[in-house]
Amino acid sequence: AMDGADVVYLDPMYPHKQKSALVKKEMRVFQHLVGADSDADELLEPALKMAKKRVVVKRPDYAEFFAGKEPHFSRETKNHRFDIYLTQVKS
Repeated sequence: AMDGADVVYLDPMYPHKQKSALVKKEMRVFQHLVGADSDADELLEPALKMAKKRVVVKRPDYAEFFAGKEPHFSRETKNHRFDIYLTQVKS
């Protein structure tokens, strides 16, 4: 049986941006084949249960929080945001 991992990293497909340049051709083909990532938000709860310490979710800088849940903290780069959800929060 697997005991879980210290960190779970989620990198779901980015949500569509209304006013954006076309995605690279290869990625457009991929998105067409697999469809919208409409169930991605459902990954957060199982990830939080599996992770011993934290879950990191890679998001575009313009996106809402994953599954509508505000992270404990975020780290931003030029185009991305890494939202960190802690599983062992000291009270």
